[in-house]
Amino acid sequence: MEMNEADTRKKLIDPKIHNVGWKEDLIRREKSAGAIELINGKTKRKEGRADYLLCLPAKAEENPLAIAVLEAKKEDEHATLGLGQAKEYAKRLNVPFVFSTNGHLFTSFDTSIGKVTEELPLENFPTPDRLRSLYEKNKGFSTVNENSKALLIPYQGGQSERRYYQDAAIRATLEKVASQKKGWNRVLLSLATGSGKTRIAVQLLHKLEKAGQLKRALFVCDRNELKRQGYGSLFSIFGDNAVQFSKNSKWQNARLLVATYQSLGLDEEGDEGYFLKTFPKNYFSHIIIDECHRSAWNKWSLVLTNNPDAVQIGLTATPRKIIGEESKDKTRDEEISANNLKYFGEPVYEYPYIQGWEDGYLAACEIVRRKAGIDDDWISKEELIDREATDAKTGKLLRSHEIKELYGKESYDKKLILPDRRKAMCKDLLSQFEKTGGIKQKTIIFCANDKHAEDVANELNNLYAEMKLPKCDKFAFKFTAKTFDEGSDEKHEHMLSNMRDSKHSHFIATTVDLLSTGVDIPCIQNVVFFAYVSSPITFYQMVGRGTRIVEDEIYGKYMFRIYDYTNATRLFGKEFLSKVTKPKDTPSKPTTDEKEKIVKVKGFEVKIKDEGTFILMRDELTKKEKPITLEEYRRKLAESLVLKVENIDLLREMWVKPDERNHLIEALPGGLDGANLIRHLLNLDDCDLFDFLANVGFGVNPKTREQRVFAFNYKNKDWLMSLPSDSSKVVSALAKQFKENGIEELENPHVFEISEIKRAGGVKALAKVMIATKAILEVKRRLLVA
Repeated sequence: MEMNEADTRKKLIDPKIHNVGWKEDLIRREKSAGAIELINGKTKRKEGRADYLLCLPAKAEENPLAIAVLEAKKEDEHATLGLGQAKEYAKRLNVPFVFSTNGHLFTSFDTSIGKVTEELPLENFPTPDRLRSLYEKNKGFSTVNENSKALLIPYQGGQSERRYYQDAAIRATLEKVASQKKGWNRVLLSLATGSGKTRIAVQLLHKLEKAGQLKRALFVCDRNELKRQGYGSLFSIFGDNAVQFSKNSKWQNARLLVATYQSLGLDEEGDEGYFLKTFPKNYFSHIIIDECHRSAWNKWSLVLTNNPDAVQIGLTATPRKIIGEESKDKTRDEEISANNLKYFGEPVYEYPYIQGWEDGYLAACEIVRRKAGIDDDWISKEELIDREATDAKTGKLLRSHEIKELYGKESYDKKLILPDRRKAMCKDLLSQFEKTGGIKQKTIIFCANDKHAEDVANELNNLYAEMKLPKCDKFAFKFTAKTFDEGSDEKHEHMLSNMRDSKHSHFIATTVDLLSTGVDIPCIQNVVFFAYVSSPITFYQMVGRGTRIVEDEIYGKYMFRIYDYTNATRLFGKEFLSKVTKPKDTPSKPTTDEKEKIVKVKGFEVKIKDEGTFILMRDELTKKEKPITLEEYRRKLAESLVLKVENIDLLREMWVKPDERNHLIEALPGGLDGANLIRHLLNLDDCDLFDFLANVGFGVNPKTREQRVFAFNYKNKDWLMSLPSDSSKVVSALAKQFKENGIEELENPHVFEISEIKRAGGVKALAKVMIATKAILEVKRRLLVA
């Protein structure tokens, strides 16, 4: 009988590697969250990808150390077939050794030397001691050395407290520190927004503290919201040993300080002398810089330069690389605070958004591109004069010499205010919301400046009032840096709290960049670009506001939309480059008459154009995400599918076999997540993925799960009647599970424990005519033919 991958592992692989020392406690099964599918209006997580890690033996109080990934293939496949896939897994899991086996032969790959071995009998598989020796040579340290002790410290709260990539990032950090090689105390981690960088920082500090390596640590960020989040996480583990630093706080006995640059006196108006006086050189043994891509505070590098012996860890979603390095004007501060890659070195671990989405940890993204037709053209001075352009601040008519010859789209809302354009965009946005669940959706709109944010919020509130809907306090509201100047921290926290939790107010926040980083609002359903954006760094931070998944009954958010009115989404997949900032000569302050006027003008007809709907896919060459249209993705999917599956009958036969089905889906563009997302966007959630692919690849009209179960009962009437009554009822009850939870439910090992199936007679009734596994296979085949 043919063995699948699970059987091969259990019957052939496990016994043989057990014989050379790989006991059960040294084999760890790492699972990703799994794709999310909508079935009968309810969300259901599919089984996540499982990777098998080999870990080095450890003492009872230590954490086994992962060092290799083992890919199992079916017995009748070549052992080398899984190696390419396993290499990708090894990179994501941060392990140096890769093995692939079919239960008889195995092959391996060592990432440090980049060589694949010949196939060898599985009985010759390396022992734990052999792999320990190779690992220590590879990394440059001994696993029994004090420097590596933190690697073996268990997680606070146990293994369930971290995701696989967080574990990989933590191990990568501690491995670099343990190596004591050049640059060992400077570490950069690059993980997508929403992936849990703060959780990584907390567990890192916990391991270092328990290993006796942490004396005093500083967690530094640039916003109070980030400070509060960091402090809350650290306090939950370290208690009173963690303190929010301020000049008035009692911090002297604390081992962990959580501070902003401002509270340390290192913002633009601060006194760096206060920092130097308060914290002597090398006061901190460990420093974690949150959102270290920022270079807004040019003095913050003093935190690093004044603690050269400290382990310095930079956390970011967007590592910045300076271009124009030949400039003599670049200062030491710019090198440190802006050029992460040069200061910290290459990231020891990266986890991009596209991987987080594919793993099921970050929300899927649909891109809706819209465009104001007026943005296609330049607006001339003559057109403005003809429409009686005014000074936006005084309301006075402008004279010819006060208006520039031409205005382009990048100057709209900054130098040229066009109320007609703003109203058309706001009206169009609300009409888009009405197509996707109504206008009361939690949304962030990125605007050109504070004035623009104010105007957009007012415009949206006016439009809401015109709809004659129930009164809504703060349907839209401005939340910018100016808002902070106008109110207390309590007021701002109240606004954010309502944005997060209220289902009756605070739906749309208009901002410039205040909400682009550091503010955790998981329920955000839409990110909107009304401003033109040129920086990939800024763009990714803005998009990151929508990437978090919310798994609760109130919001149940598994995807978000980007409404792009300025083609900002062209920046997906771009390098994070910044030009060197050159010091500018201080210009003489212009007189009132010399200042460029901000022009305001009405009278333009503005139409909003549909620029297409897109989803994100991983580019095959760059491995980065890029937007493609639904039509293009559907075409790629069809081309890939028909190359792998000749006809609908072969697809049906592959679909009833879990291993073959999963391999097929993994090999398709975008994998399971891509197929699920486009199925959702095409309103085919009530169909099994089989029907969606049959339609895409072979033009077969898709049937819903309910239609298939109904057809199963009448098309198989004669077969069902030929079975004993109780057996027939069990078969019908099994088929019904397809309608309720999809084909995977029939493969659930606990399917016969479902009450409806048990009441019909269960396995005992079915045994009168066939064994359970054969019955399930037969039901699946007949369902897909129906």
